[in-house]
Amino acid sequence: MIRLDLMRRLSFLAVVSCAAFPVLAQEGEKTDAPKGDAEESKDEKKKDEEERWFAILNGDVYAGTGEILRGATLLSKNGKIHSIGYDLYIPPDAKTVDAKGYRLYPGLVAISSQGLLGNASGDFEDTIDPFSFRMVLGLGTGITTTGVGSGAVKLKRFSVDGAVLNEKIFSTFSWSANNPRGKGELREKLVAAAKFLREYREWQRRVKEEKELPEPSKRGVDNNVLGVLQGEQTAKFVANDRDDLLGIARLAQEFGFRPVIEGCQEGWTVADELGRAGVRAIVTPRDRRTKDERQAREGGASIENAAILHRAGVPVAITPATEGVDLGGLVGRDILHLPIEPGFAVRGGLSERAALESITIVPARLLGVSHRVGSLEVGKDCDVIVTDGDVLHYKTFVQWAVVDGKVVYDKEKELFYAHIRPRPEVAAVKKIDAGETPPVPVEPAQEGEKDEEKDEPEKKDGEKKDGDETPPKKDG
Repeated sequence: MIRLDLMRRLSFLAVVSCAAFPVLAQEGEKTDAPKGDAEESKDEKKKDEEERWFAILNGDVYAGTGEILRGATLLSKNGKIHSIGYDLYIPPDAKTVDAKGYRLYPGLVAISSQGLLGNASGDFEDTIDPFSFRMVLGLGTGITTTGVGSGAVKLKRFSVDGAVLNEKIFSTFSWSANNPRGKGELREKLVAAAKFLREYREWQRRVKEEKELPEPSKRGVDNNVLGVLQGEQTAKFVANDRDDLLGIARLAQEFGFRPVIEGCQEGWTVADELGRAGVRAIVTPRDRRTKDERQAREGGASIENAAILHRAGVPVAITPATEGVDLGGLVGRDILHLPIEPGFAVRGGLSERAALESITIVPARLLGVSHRVGSLEVGKDCDVIVTDGDVLHYKTFVQWAVVDGKVVYDKEKELFYAHIRPRPEVAAVKKIDAGETPPVPVEPAQEGEKDEEKDEPEKKDGEKKDGDETPPKKDG
């Protein structure tokens, strides 16, 4: 009896336990389900917040790579170019600008400037002034990226987040016939750096077998020169004289680096040599330099300088003679020379495509940021300017400037140029629903025609009406 009673109790406990476990499992499922939904909902909300869409509609897109798309749409997502083409799907709540009748160009890249970012120097994020009126003038002329010192910075108004693209690009050296000692010291530094690199490569090869082999000493090696030979920095020279240009070209060929030469006024006389040495040039087409009359060879400045260098394979970036901005005289006159200056190079024989590249993709490459700016391509930053004509024409105005998919300049809303040739109809930035296209306004002439048909006066007796086939009776 005792054993039977014990077995009954054990059976009862087993039944109760089996019944309880499904209940606990169900309760656990009920507890976990809302938590999973909440997390999924939170992730979807975060994803929606991150998806920031912006579109420029119906504009002629000059991509900066040779392609021209008439009446196309440029769509960006989270500040990056998502697609360029026709009949694109515009997501809900996308901000749009109707650019019908206007042109889209990549934001201009100034190889260097003064004052656009306030007194920016050193640590850019702490010294950039995103509220400077000079930044507005720079955007008004189409500049969205500029070189400052040895760095590259975007003109992002009211914020410095993500404005700094590159902080260390150029290492500047001197090479001039007027400073023979400086030329000798630079050569010694190059020799020492080249010797260290050879020893270091040999050490890398041997250390795999000889584990205790000491690493070569860097004592006496200039870090800037070493960075140039390793391809981590770009050697920049300021030179104009033919003999100095040839000396830099031969130095570059001897030690295997690609220099940037600013000025390069007599470059057209030795263009082939510069092209073979892989030189990149920063020129000002309107520069004037008289020929040395003591020399029988060609010399001096030429308006054909940029064209001749380009034909010889030298990438050319163009900069104005004055890189600053102030309110003296015509507002923004100096900085407006950036898009105007290439026009003088065109006059000297440079193609219009190369002229546009000289203020977009070429300076972007020299600054080391061509993977992000300098042309309108899918995946690059959405830095765009919308103009009312050819960007190289002196009468053309920038109507909108966009940086990272946000409108940072609107001509009609700024103080400086709104009164000059205002837009017939202000196409404000707005949001549209999915698939919706901007409304087409009804022309007044069409309304007038409808009113005339509606209010047509009645015909008097004896006058021919529409549809009358019998002529009126004649007397007699």
